[in-house]
Amino acid sequence: MTSSTSSPPIITADLVLLDTDVEGDKQAVIAKLAGSLAAAGRTTDADGLIGAAMAREEQSATGLPGGIAIPHCRSPYVDSPTIGFARLRPPVDFGAPDGPADLAFLIAAPDAGGQEHMKLLSSLARALVRKDFVESLRTAGTAAEIVDLVDGVVKPAPAAAPSAPAAPAEEKPAKSIVAITACPTGIAHTYMAADALSAAAKEAGVTLVVETQGSSGSTPLPADTIAKADAVIFATDVGVKDKGRFAGKPVVASGVKRAINEPAKMVAEALAAADNPNAPRVEGSGSAAEDAPSGNVGWGTRTRQILLTGVSYMIPFVAAGGLLIALGFLFAGYEIADTGNDIALNNSLTDLPPGGFAQYLGAILFTLGGLAFGFLVPALAGYISFAIADRPGIAPGFTAGALAVFIGGGFIGGIVGGVMAGFAALWISNIKVPQWFRGLMPVVITPLFASLFVGLIMFFLVGRPLAWVNTSLTEWLSGLSGTSAIFLGIILGLMMCFDLGGPVNKAAYAFATAGLAAATTASFEIMATVMAAGMVPPLAMALATTIRPGLFSEPERENGRAAWLLGATFISEGAIPFAAADPLRVIPSMMFGGAITGALCMAFGATSRAPHGGIFVLFAIDNKFGFIIAILAGMVAGALAVVAAKQFIKPGAKQESELVAA
Repeated sequence: MTSSTSSPPIITADLVLLDTDVEGDKQAVIAKLAGSLAAAGRTTDADGLIGAAMAREEQSATGLPGGIAIPHCRSPYVDSPTIGFARLRPPVDFGAPDGPADLAFLIAAPDAGGQEHMKLLSSLARALVRKDFVESLRTAGTAAEIVDLVDGVVKPAPAAAPSAPAAPAEEKPAKSIVAITACPTGIAHTYMAADALSAAAKEAGVTLVVETQGSSGSTPLPADTIAKADAVIFATDVGVKDKGRFAGKPVVASGVKRAINEPAKMVAEALAAADNPNAPRVEGSGSAAEDAPSGNVGWGTRTRQILLTGVSYMIPFVAAGGLLIALGFLFAGYEIADTGNDIALNNSLTDLPPGGFAQYLGAILFTLGGLAFGFLVPALAGYISFAIADRPGIAPGFTAGALAVFIGGGFIGGIVGGVMAGFAALWISNIKVPQWFRGLMPVVITPLFASLFVGLIMFFLVGRPLAWVNTSLTEWLSGLSGTSAIFLGIILGLMMCFDLGGPVNKAAYAFATAGLAAATTASFEIMATVMAAGMVPPLAMALATTIRPGLFSEPERENGRAAWLLGATFISEGAIPFAAADPLRVIPSMMFGGAITGALCMAFGATSRAPHGGIFVLFAIDNKFGFIIAILAGMVAGALAVVAAKQFIKPGAKQESELVAA
């Protein structure tokens, strides 16, 4: 491994302090260790390193059970990953629940440390859960022995062949759990928590798969592994990446240190949550499972994941901006679209426009909404690029999206620009550069040259064709009428009800919201159609459980009561519990109702200037009567269809067992 041979050893004898008496608290210990790193030439600023380590201590204490402390940090004052070790006499308090620590490791990594180096550091953290390793540290007689012990766990070794054949299928554990571990720095606690949970699960006879979201990167859990899991554990001190993948799963959540201190309790709590229908569950629609590209999927799946990542991050801008614009119309009328910006800039509370305070407030809301809505295409492109190249792709992606707006490429231009920016950033990030230059790559070099590349390509080559495509699409939609408009309504209705917040549903919603920027009658009709059809599934299931409660279980009847409000507010995910339990009878029924609503909404010419809100944004909907009739018709059709399906279409034995398991 080139990184190992070209860099200094992670630990040497002059970085080991044996039986050291440190007068003071944990800061004094960190200062002592930082001093040994400075004396060995491993840090350019001992005080800066101390400050970085203490800043990490303020986030959460690094003392661990068993008399161990692992203060750690990433710092610009360290050029190569380094470990300092001190055996303390007497022990010093690092905040562990069982008392002070007599073994302290200072783990110092450079700000731009390579992935392999981070993996070596995590190996040490994992070894600290082994009692034999810790005991050897306490009994070692020389610094060289300490170095050998640490080298033995941080140097990679080839994977051992399995010592025994796999257990037969009938001996598989009855329960399966997935877990996420993550700490703010992502060097030590992340991996120690993962190993502690894995060991506890093994003792309990439970299958556990852990995703470590640390500095050495993470491999997202496969979607099928998540789907099969009975519960999920979040042991994190930071936000869980792509949390929506676990939507609906029973969850046990805590800080990362609890997973180290009490792994068996967390596993037991997860098992209990799996059997408890009232246990806390991960919020969300589950559609974010598409937002986490993984390295072991085909390009078709990966492309879909990349695009849906952009759409997922775009939608909050759409919702916030669109609803603010709609509120502006509520207070000041639709004519505020022509005068709102001028009023917001040139008037004030002491100089109200002719329409008074209502017009001024409407202008402010409209302007705020317009500014938020203006991020629609840049956010789409920025997070498409992010899905490809991670953080180095954000700046060039946003630049590409802004450029797409500038040249008139719109929504399609944002997608193309985001993809180009992401792959450009990914390619530049993978260029091998000297270690001293590494820190400039993610913050200067990659954003600069990726932005330059995508900007030149869009200006010189693809900008005008993209603008032509966007203009042609807008004109085609504006020209839809009669049968063609109704057919489009049917297609959109089917898409909105197919996967209830999943990729197909999102594609239809993104198509509608992107069109709002064009501010044409056709785009407003499409938005109303998509919103109306998306309200049908939960409303239809709520009605079905009301008129034929005997066809549904008690939990389903309870979900049906909640689905009234979810459907009324355009939250299609309210029907997910029903679709998950009985997809073959529920989903086609919902699509039938959605298609009727879509066709009627387009036929009636209902329009919506708001991208979300359901019945609570009726003020932003024209032809309210047609809009409501379309929803009611689809709701009744969907409810009757699902009742008929459950009454007359009985699942086979295999399907019945699958439904019971679900």
